[in-house]
Amino acid sequence: MITFWGSVRFQLTLARHSPDVLLIFVRTPLTTLVLLSISEYAGRRDLAPYSIMAPVLMTLWDMALLIAGEVITKERSWGTLEALIATPARLATVVLGRITAVTTISLLSIGEAWLVAKGVFGVSLSIEHGPLFVLCLLVSSLAMAGTATLMSALFVLAPNARLMQNTLTYPFYLLAGVLVPISMLPVWVRPLSSVVFLTWSAELLRRTLTPGPVPDAARSLAVIAALGLAGAAAGILAIGTMLRRAKAAGTLAEV
Repeated sequence: MITFWGSVRFQLTLARHSPDVLLIFVRTPLTTLVLLSISEYAGRRDLAPYSIMAPVLMTLWDMALLIAGEVITKERSWGTLEALIATPARLATVVLGRITAVTTISLLSIGEAWLVAKGVFGVSLSIEHGPLFVLCLLVSSLAMAGTATLMSALFVLAPNARLMQNTLTYPFYLLAGVLVPISMLPVWVRPLSSVVFLTWSAELLRRTLTPGPVPDAARSLAVIAALGLAGAAAGILAIGTMLRRAKAAGTLAEV
């Protein structure tokens, strides 16, 4: 845990001086503005929960992918990767801690989306199930960090990591029903949505904004946590395997 929290503090220090992090926070209100403009112009106030929560979830996932794609390559470019691996701290724990830090601070985007909706369009969504809303956000943030840990290993191994990173954004949002309801997707695509943790997160968050009971809330939280843990376990295994092979081949500098 000392390694994990140390990595969190380190990433928070870096984030204050990172233009990429600040740029994502600029993009969140703009995305909210565009999506709400579309739904309001179409007279679909019922889609407001989609238009407000979508930029939030997009920011969380974008930030997780951003750090996942750069954490190992940055350490290598700074010339600190070998020293980091030589310490008793596990590299996978460092990666998980740094990704968790950025997904946590990304939660600030909720306030941005809410302010744009209220200030520009007069749309005010009340959180009908506050504790469940907060719990879902926390579990979803941890699931993103776990899944992004797996992505960090794949990004290092993939010959074209940037292409993979782009593929895991907007197509991923459509598949998870973040931008449009899953019921609007082709029938053959819908089963794929159920194995994406973001599908469960988006649906549960939107339900917490509407009156009435939230069916299967515990089951949704359990699925999000299980998918996140599976991603984290696979990521830790992939990073460990990658490092063992690099050490055996003497190609650590090329990781």
